[in-house]
Amino acid sequence: MNLHEYQAKALFQQYGIPVPKFSVIDQADQAISTANELGGTRWVAKAQVHAGGRGKAGGVKVIDDTKELQAYAESLIGSHLVTHQTGADGQPIHQVLIEQPCDIERELYLGALVDRQRECVVFMASAAGGMDIEEVARTEPDKILTVAINPAAGLQGYQCRQLAFGLGLDKQVKAFSQIMSGLYKLFIESDISLVEINPLVVTKTGDLLAIDAKINIDDNGLYRQKAIAELRDTSQEDEKECRAREHDLNYISLDGDIACMVNGAGLAMATMDIIKLHGGEPANFLDVGGGTTAARVAEAFKLIVSDTKVKAILVNIFGGIVRCDLIAEGIIQAVKEVDMSVPVVVRLEGTNVEQGKKLLAESGLAILAADDLDDAAKQAVQAAKG
Repeated sequence: MNLHEYQAKALFQQYGIPVPKFSVIDQADQAISTANELGGTRWVAKAQVHAGGRGKAGGVKVIDDTKELQAYAESLIGSHLVTHQTGADGQPIHQVLIEQPCDIERELYLGALVDRQRECVVFMASAAGGMDIEEVARTEPDKILTVAINPAAGLQGYQCRQLAFGLGLDKQVKAFSQIMSGLYKLFIESDISLVEINPLVVTKTGDLLAIDAKINIDDNGLYRQKAIAELRDTSQEDEKECRAREHDLNYISLDGDIACMVNGAGLAMATMDIIKLHGGEPANFLDVGGGTTAARVAEAFKLIVSDTKVKAILVNIFGGIVRCDLIAEGIIQAVKEVDMSVPVVVRLEGTNVEQGKKLLAESGLAILAADDLDDAAKQAVQAAKG
């Protein structure tokens, strides 16, 4: 789950991480009064979307006139912002963050994530902060400094100083250490999987300030984070993925045209691999789970056929915990309920497989049966190609 910048900055404030004075609006006519409340004669307006590259896409602007600020907010709110991290349709803009600008001396990068290989939280920092940090990481990885945090010992003072000195900081070492400590506490207490400050700036007065904020929350920890879970903006997420979440389905949209419905994440990955092996492209990752029901299978089918680019559907079920006859009932129910205009290939194996195949065969529906996964993938690819 991603947070908007204004939401992330509000969390930063709770953990003592310095941010510019800011406010957020959802109507353009609030811009002038908000600017007056913030004070000053210049303001920074930022479109609030779940995507990077906003500055290059025209979603960030420094403005020194309140009427121009209102006009800019009006041009953003209700529109879509297209960046290099969004699709061609872009992301909808419902809020604009307005904050006080600062005089920047240097731009740094500071972030933390879960390193699954090292099984710990890793802090990353770079003196080459700013909009092109991804390019720096790709072309000059030696400019990215890292420290791994022992989960038993936690963040140590020497690690903060190590990164601070590596960034060339002097007077700001204490302030930088406080920011790292706040980030680490926030990271652990809020079930965060990724946090970034890009840039973390050194102002001309020598202060450190987080003028951007990005936070990703681990979905698996949301049951512990009730307040944070309420911040979710589903308008920024794939509509089908949101619907899948409502029915406890694990669904991710992909770019292909062969939809997959599988029980088990490992089997789903293998199914997508074998589709590609035979020259096809999967349209989704869809794991209906080990304890699925006929009703959930029906909902999964409705989700699949809502994707207009799907040309064939491959159902690959191994009946261990779940029975194949229940899956067959769900498939039949879904095909009857949904206006199915694409071919469906079904491979069943495991508990009550014969009963499941019999139900499908006697359903009178145009369902293609497959004996094994290889055969199912071949049939699905051929069906998708017409």
